[in-house]
Amino acid sequence: MNISRRRFLSITASFTATFAVAAETQRWQGRAFGSDVSLSIRGPEKAANEAISEARLLIMQAEKLFSLYDPDSALVRLNQHGVLRPPAHFLRLLKSADLAYRLSNGLFDPSVQPIWDHAMNGRDPAEVSHLVGWEKVRFNEARVALAPGQALTFNGIAQGFATDLVSERLKALGFTQTLVNIGEYRGRGGPWTLGLADPTHGMVDTHTFENAAVATSSPMATPVGASGHIFLPAGHDNDRRRPWSTVSVEAETATLADALSTGLVWADMSLVEKVRQSPGVRRVTLVAEQGDLINL
Repeated sequence: MNISRRRFLSITASFTATFAVAAETQRWQGRAFGSDVSLSIRGPEKAANEAISEARLLIMQAEKLFSLYDPDSALVRLNQHGVLRPPAHFLRLLKSADLAYRLSNGLFDPSVQPIWDHAMNGRDPAEVSHLVGWEKVRFNEARVALAPGQALTFNGIAQGFATDLVSERLKALGFTQTLVNIGEYRGRGGPWTLGLADPTHGMVDTHTFENAAVATSSPMATPVGASGHIFLPAGHDNDRRRPWSTVSVEAETATLADALSTGLVWADMSLVEKVRQSPGVRRVTLVAEQGDLINL
């Protein structure tokens, strides 16, 4: 996951006046999943720093499961051998991916990895489109099995999942004012103020959120072909034009926000409106190719 999918979400961790006491806010910045990551925790320095150490370990563990570039990761082993006994967090992510696949009518599909590989190597993605199809993936508590030739990528969900792991751990440790950024954002307490920028149209919106997560996808943040790096899964109209330049989703979890923001860049308005009414989804912000802004 060393390619940044969406570095166009800019956020200002602005606490309320009674909260923004620098001496009470402990911060950490680092790198994970190929991106800049950060934590902000309000609390006593010693306890917060101990929590940050735990959070960093969780991030490392998530990378060990879901990285495409670590030859020993669980995901790489699954892609190589086509079968895996899933660790608990791996199974949890599979279930979340399955939910997002169904909510998005298949537009979020982790089995697009062969298409990505072909595109990055200058080959025609259509040659491997027959390998794509999340419905071919079989999994339960004991076994994950791919169809012959399949490979998965969790680039559209793993960072959100890691964000949730850390946020949930900080809550369990008793912290009520935290902001976790592992490519996606999840804030407890708040309010948090963020600015939303599009790679073509610049800064287009700002909002605040409390006790929620925000994830944003901009396909042209990493230009791979004419439509960017988020590929239309097989089984959809290949002649369709991508309607959105940027999609931002606010949801109860970063996992859900991450996956839906990825899939919805290809969604028509009727599907976006349907997803907006799904449990756990709080807001969807769309930036059209022409720059029009829509908040749902």
